[in-house]
Amino acid sequence: MGCGPGSFAIPRPSQGVDADRWQFVGRRLWYERFGKLVLDMDGLPNREQCTRRGKRAVQVLVVVLAAWVATVACASRAAIAADDDSTSAKVPRFYGAKPGSLLKARQRLAAGDKSLQRAVKNLVATADEALEIPPPSVTEKEQAPPSGDRHDYMSLAPYFWPDPTKPGGRPYVRRDGERNPESRDPRANDGPRIAKMGNAIETLSLAYFFTGDEKYATHAAEMARVWFIAPATRMNPNFTYAQAVPGKADGRPEGILEARHIAVAIDSLGLLVDAKVLSDADRKAMVAWLRDYVRWLLASPAGREEQAADNNHGTYYDVQVVRLALCLDRKDYARRILVAAKKRRIAAQIASDGSQPHELKRTKSLSYSRFNLEALCELATLGEHAGVDLWGYAGPDGAGIRRGIEFIAPYVDEPAKKWPHEQIDEVKKEDFLPILRCAALAYKAPEFEAIVEKYPAARADRFQLLFVP
Repeated sequence: MGCGPGSFAIPRPSQGVDADRWQFVGRRLWYERFGKLVLDMDGLPNREQCTRRGKRAVQVLVVVLAAWVATVACASRAAIAADDDSTSAKVPRFYGAKPGSLLKARQRLAAGDKSLQRAVKNLVATADEALEIPPPSVTEKEQAPPSGDRHDYMSLAPYFWPDPTKPGGRPYVRRDGERNPESRDPRANDGPRIAKMGNAIETLSLAYFFTGDEKYATHAAEMARVWFIAPATRMNPNFTYAQAVPGKADGRPEGILEARHIAVAIDSLGLLVDAKVLSDADRKAMVAWLRDYVRWLLASPAGREEQAADNNHGTYYDVQVVRLALCLDRKDYARRILVAAKKRRIAAQIASDGSQPHELKRTKSLSYSRFNLEALCELATLGEHAGVDLWGYAGPDGAGIRRGIEFIAPYVDEPAKKWPHEQIDEVKKEDFLPILRCAALAYKAPEFEAIVEKYPAARADRFQLLFVP
């Protein structure tokens, strides 16, 4: 894959047109003719229209996305380094944190500020543990997916169980909120491995950023090579066989939720630009993997169905695509999704009282209310990087992210109100604290931070470094 300016050139006319002008005009025409067909999130074509028109549009979009990735892969270190929104200092891009927070945290630590020392000490301790983790691979599973290729990602739907009334228990039946231990068995599930990979790469990359110790960067890069690049261990870039239901489906669109760890890993690698632990060959291989994965994510029936989901699945689909778009330096594409998310995700999911009706249907309604709010807060943070304000958006009835957080806050506060909806297992209230910190910063609302302060263990949590007051 070439990196020169003509590597992804649009076919030009035979004569009479300036080359540079044709490249600009041609790309604009391509976007105007095909872009809206795929990228207009408020007016996506239906299944029949996709069948007639989608293939050509997706092919065009894939070429454009490949060009974006190639641009990033071939960029100089100076081009990859981003100007932090709150300072003129150059820092690597990382979209999983509030703009300016990582640099602010590092500067405060260097100045002897003790308020963040527990958090960075805990981060480094976790990174030291990650150094002992052999790089995970999808090829480790003992059971092959229906394709017969262990390079294909595979997992079982967590809430489906054998039907005792059927021979062999198949097809499995749904018991919402009750996790089948089969879905955690590493012999047939890549879910635990992809989570381990994404979490470890993020932890190691952040540890490198705060300590400068290249051992963390080296191990993060090795994990990336094993998961994405090495022919013997790489994952095929699709989630076709994710969240299968034995006897019913070899895979489901809902399995794309597990792919959020891919975006975390890719984004985190941006913190390693100074370490130079990924070679040119590594970067080109990552370009090829990302090109194929984005094509699958946008064009596959599973991807289209997950994008259309009206609950946390749809929100996390947007999170993944926006985060990858930002990693590819395509803020224009990210903005389109973020702007559409105002109505498509926020207004459609948060009721006038701040509740989330789609999540209240679940047997773990408080857990899923938190999970979707977490995704909305991540979208809003990505919006800060892209210049789209989701924090301040409110629908026609006044409902927005803030009202959603206000709705759950009394059930996290101490003493906490009793949750009035179904919740079949215990809730770890500390999991809500990053949401409250994000809200405290976004809305300059000390009442949210006051709840965070009631949990002493929060001082050691990673969000203290990612969302700095």
